[in-house]
Amino acid sequence: MQASETKLEQIIEGTKQYLVPLFQRVYSWKKTEWGMLWNDIEELYSRDNPRPHFMGSIVTMPTMAVPEGVSKYLLIDGQQRLTTIFILLSAVRDKAKLSEEPELAAEIDNTILVNPYKKGSDYYKLQPTQSDRAPFHNIIHNQSLIDSNISDCYLFFEKKISRSKLDLHKIKKLICSNLSVVSVVLGNDDDPYVVFEGLNAKGRPLTQADLIRNYFFMRIHADEQEYVYSQYWQPMQNLLGESLTEFIRHYLTKSGVEIKQNEIYFEIKERIKKHDAIFYLKDLSVFAEYYAKLLNPDREVNEQVSKYLERLNRLEVATVYPFLLNCYHDWMQSLITEQEFISVLQILENFILRRFICNIQTRGLNRIFALLYSQISKDTNLTSDTFVGRLKLALQNRDYPKDTVFRDRLKDVQLYGGNRSEKAKLILESIEEYFNHKEQVPFKKLSIEHIMPQTLNDWWKEHLGEEWAIIHELLIHSLGNLTLTATEYNAAISNADFITKRTQFQKSHLELNKYFLNLESWRREDIEARAENLVDIALQIWSYFGDDLTQFHQPSDITGSRPKLLRVFGEEYSVKTWRDVLEITLSKIADLEPEKFEDIIQKYPHLVGWDEKNFRDTRKLKNGAFVEVNLSAKNIHAFCLKAIETAELSTEEWYLETVTS
Repeated sequence: MQASETKLEQIIEGTKQYLVPLFQRVYSWKKTEWGMLWNDIEELYSRDNPRPHFMGSIVTMPTMAVPEGVSKYLLIDGQQRLTTIFILLSAVRDKAKLSEEPELAAEIDNTILVNPYKKGSDYYKLQPTQSDRAPFHNIIHNQSLIDSNISDCYLFFEKKISRSKLDLHKIKKLICSNLSVVSVVLGNDDDPYVVFEGLNAKGRPLTQADLIRNYFFMRIHADEQEYVYSQYWQPMQNLLGESLTEFIRHYLTKSGVEIKQNEIYFEIKERIKKHDAIFYLKDLSVFAEYYAKLLNPDREVNEQVSKYLERLNRLEVATVYPFLLNCYHDWMQSLITEQEFISVLQILENFILRRFICNIQTRGLNRIFALLYSQISKDTNLTSDTFVGRLKLALQNRDYPKDTVFRDRLKDVQLYGGNRSEKAKLILESIEEYFNHKEQVPFKKLSIEHIMPQTLNDWWKEHLGEEWAIIHELLIHSLGNLTLTATEYNAAISNADFITKRTQFQKSHLELNKYFLNLESWRREDIEARAENLVDIALQIWSYFGDDLTQFHQPSDITGSRPKLLRVFGEEYSVKTWRDVLEITLSKIADLEPEKFEDIIQKYPHLVGWDEKNFRDTRKLKNGAFVEVNLSAKNIHAFCLKAIETAELSTEEWYLETVTS
């Protein structure tokens, strides 16, 4: 990178051309900016010996040389001020013609505004973005104005020049000799993204996709740029919009190397060096079509594929996209069948949903899915003959939960609030679909209903019994307490007693709600019994696809057991009682995530807090909070898992060994 303070004439005179990158916004300066520039010129004009006046920076990058053309520079930063200068000088030139000063007009034309001995697009010293070119070219040729901001700028300066009576020669000299800029010329190894952000921190954010577009067109002959842009880049940009940069990252990652956000530009530069730019751009545009369908499954005409893409999107794990781009392409090339592609989508849903329910952290998924396609395509250790079979074998060793763990956690996990609600609705919808309705259920008109309501009235407190507060806090958002109802009924029955709700459920056509018809109560045992019932169905929908190699699991039934060893967040403790387990777990969470600990207090005020008087029997934690310990082993076990979940930590790092009492 070379930077120097330069008079404006050194920037604008000579045979050259400045290209405003396609990523730049259209010309957008208004009267405020035009007025400031004109005021600066008038002030310089009034001085006997005017000093150089600093305008700002002009950042350029040389483009790929074309032997028969002019030297071209990409205008990375400074397009607004440079365009304004060209428009101002055009107005000075036209006034000079009217004032019978043809030599001045010709001088401005031939030394500044155009390259007089060049033809075609090379004729213009400055080339704005496509939408600005027609009005700008008309000004350069002194033709009728086209309604635009460019033309408004010309009319502004035309009036100022006409009314000021300033000497036109002096205005031209002041512009060329007294206006100075810092000229920054980037080399091939410079990162224009970083430079632009540093110089234009308050301007329009520049994406890496913008720079990539730049780089492509620097390597494409000028005669082909318009066609290539309209044929490949513009449709891709229109299709993906703000998602274009992330698409390019996923496109690069699909080759098996995880690409981080700040590596996109340099990575694609390296790859384009080895390939023809147009060929690479064509391939990019093909995969952009697949990516658009990943983001918006309604674009996919195959109903089954669209359905499973939409389900996968509801799980909100975009890390699968590099892998899916490869699979999509294989399907389109008939390398895998439609049913195989659907099976791939089902396996990914199964894998991601089970990990979510079991609170397995998503860190590492980027790398897993970056490498996955190449692994199952090439790894001879994966003995299955089919693509789908090898996919199952590869994923089963990537922290894929077995049935015992999945069953235990699905009964207790919080399934409502924040981004969990959409996943809960997907689970409930899937269970409803399991009953094979003859007519499609309109799920979009349904919403999640809490059977035991989120706010308890006196009827519910009496109905739930002495431990109503603990039951409510531990089970309110659990699977057993959730169902689906028509949205218009949800508010009407939200806090009603169970008998009233049961009456409403009798009107429902959902199989989920037929469960309640013969029940007389909705207490803890009822919620847990329904959870068992729903989990049995869930295990059929998202059945385990791995082999049955032995793997140690946390005990599924801790009633009647005694804790012996607790490993929590990298440390190991000998424990004798369940109260020890609770105290150590909560203290570690408070130490690791003090802000999240406050969230735990907010969600479970009858189980942990700062005032000892609010509880029956307590232990004091290291941070001064008190935790309720007059709890069953079952409640302590459930609360520990929910606290870890609320703190957004991983239950993978919470291991408990028990012995039978």
